[in-house]
Amino acid sequence: MLVATGLTKHFPVGGVGVRKVVHAVDGVDLELRRGSVLAVVGESGSGKSTVARLLAQLLPLTAGQVLLDGHDARVRGRKAFRRYVKRVQMIFQDPFGSLNPVHTVRYILTRSVRIHRGRLRGAELEAALTELLERVHLTPAERYVDSYPHELSGGQRQRVAIARALAADPEVLLADEPISMLDVSIRLGILNLLQDLRDRLGIAILYITHDIASARYFADRTTVLYAGRVMETGDSESVTQDPKHPYTRLLVASAPDPDDLGGTVGGLTAGEVRESGIGGEPPSLIDPPPGCRFHPRCPFAVDLCRREVPDLFDVGAGRTAACWAYSDRGDRPVIGQRTTGVRADEEAAP
Repeated sequence: MLVATGLTKHFPVGGVGVRKVVHAVDGVDLELRRGSVLAVVGESGSGKSTVARLLAQLLPLTAGQVLLDGHDARVRGRKAFRRYVKRVQMIFQDPFGSLNPVHTVRYILTRSVRIHRGRLRGAELEAALTELLERVHLTPAERYVDSYPHELSGGQRQRVAIARALAADPEVLLADEPISMLDVSIRLGILNLLQDLRDRLGIAILYITHDIASARYFADRTTVLYAGRVMETGDSESVTQDPKHPYTRLLVASAPDPDDLGGTVGGLTAGEVRESGIGGEPPSLIDPPPGCRFHPRCPFAVDLCRREVPDLFDVGAGRTAACWAYSDRGDRPVIGQRTTGVRADEEAAP
């Protein structure tokens, strides 16, 4: 349904005479298929939300192309934008901020219905509002339709936001961390709702998250993003259970696993992540490091990683990783052979 090729966004910064830019997203390729979920995973500042806003046409592209159903999706003018957003809708991260607090659910949904379905009135409008609320499991509808956002729980607010997006009968949903602002107890309900909409309506979903565990549960495929670049792609089960890129391994190792306390992922334990000095912050995107952008934090980095940007190498069926370790170069790094951030006593340990 939606294909992004070479997706790039640079934000200019500085004052007069300063020509620096923030390299928020650089050369990202994505593919959303009807009836499936693609997760984009990464820590804060990796460019995930920028990707969603570029696909929603809320930001202009610096470079690259977006195709909707095989056609160039670049919008020019208000009418073209409205035609695009009827097919591609976005669910924002904060349900407390994405709904106008001075308007009722009836007003919020009615406005969306009239924009995308025509000026329905009377019984037709009431039927449309009821159907939307029932789609997102807010029943009975009359209990919620005249409520204000502050009278609803966080999960109910997010369901209203989803209903507003569904009023356009979209073919693509861009969900920007739709559960991160919600209590843990109701996150699963929102994911199950989105999964049900995918199965019943055949909608393509982009799921933006920093929680790689929820990506395994909810998404068919996962793309791992770091500092604006793709680090790894593949089916969600393989990416989370057998991560190839060192950054993906650190993401998985940092998630607590009650079935494997004290275990390792790719040769790294949670304790090693803390003690070896390979944590820290992502690099400056105004002056990103040369070569692989992860190399300042990578325990396996060699000179090649610091000099040249790695390609996405095939690492399995339908899987790729942007790491020189999977190339045929003689000076490539070796995963499991740490070269940075290791104490002398650790090297001698069995």
